[in-house]
Amino acid sequence: MNGKRILFTGGGTAGHVIVNLALIPEFQKQGYKVDYIGSYNGIERQLIESLDGVTYHGISTGKLRRYVSKENIKDPFKVLKGGLQALRIISKVKPQVIFSKGGFVSVPVVAAAKMKNVPTIIHESDYTPGLANKLSFPFAKKVLATFPETMTHLPKEKAEYIGAVVREELFEGSKEKGLSYSGFNASKPVVLVMGGSTGSKKINDAIRNNLDELLKEVQIVHLCGKNNKDDSIQRQGYAQFEYVNEELKDLFAATDYIVSRAGSNSIFEFLALRKPMLLIPLSRNASRGDQILNADSFVNQGYAYKLEEEELTDETFQKELQKLMKNGNQIKENMKKYQSEKTKDRVVSIIQNHEKNK
Repeated sequence: MNGKRILFTGGGTAGHVIVNLALIPEFQKQGYKVDYIGSYNGIERQLIESLDGVTYHGISTGKLRRYVSKENIKDPFKVLKGGLQALRIISKVKPQVIFSKGGFVSVPVVAAAKMKNVPTIIHESDYTPGLANKLSFPFAKKVLATFPETMTHLPKEKAEYIGAVVREELFEGSKEKGLSYSGFNASKPVVLVMGGSTGSKKINDAIRNNLDELLKEVQIVHLCGKNNKDDSIQRQGYAQFEYVNEELKDLFAATDYIVSRAGSNSIFEFLALRKPMLLIPLSRNASRGDQILNADSFVNQGYAYKLEEEELTDETFQKELQKLMKNGNQIKENMKKYQSEKTKDRVVSIIQNHEKNK
């Protein structure tokens, strides 16, 4: 052991955890003691607590709302409590450096780190920064960007474009295992449908409403989100799961096409795996529009097709999926332009170069 300690934070959605999942093993290999600060009951707890050798610390969190709600009155007190808890945890574990993936749980952590003079590196996945990261920028030493276009939205003296961090284990999947896990065979192409970690009712409905027609041509793996599984639907060639973790790499290996939201971490993983995708981004009514910008960037580069949520109907869904399948080979050719550089190694190096007392 080298006596080094690193603390990770980020949560609220799986997108705020995926990069941390890719980086944690790299630091463990080098003998670092790893701590993680997340919410008490968020998806980050579920994903991180299953890792060996990582100490998870839950703290109180609020939600950074952009709309009027009575909960906004309570949230400042929750965030203050979370900040005090984060301060105590950082004082106790004494990390040399902190890596933040964003989400509302990260704000009190990054602020507490500044108070304890512990350097923080922030990673911004989306085309434009989220509110949590915007609030955290003043406290950070370095801000890393996934999209080159994001650099114009970041503090110039701290920003660096590094590209996407992709989990290496996703390249180690078995097509045979993925087909077996789904109860499929190799007779038809496989479409993997993902509505984000919490699922999407509109995407779920579009799949289920068109199921009989779709199953004539494809097999469907449907990751429908927590509590969204419909056990009344039993069809050969249709497999539904609330969420998968260890099996995801095998499902990717068995997949020919993907229908998904447009969260940055996910779509860059699809790109690295060269999976043609139909993106249905969260609408501006339900988000700040970051997924729309992510999707537009990929469409412009020939990596994906996009279907706006407001335009999602049974007819438009079938039409766009058919177009995706017809032009899948061309999309794969376009994807060859993207070379997944050793982004993860670069991020690890940046983090280590900013360790306290270096």
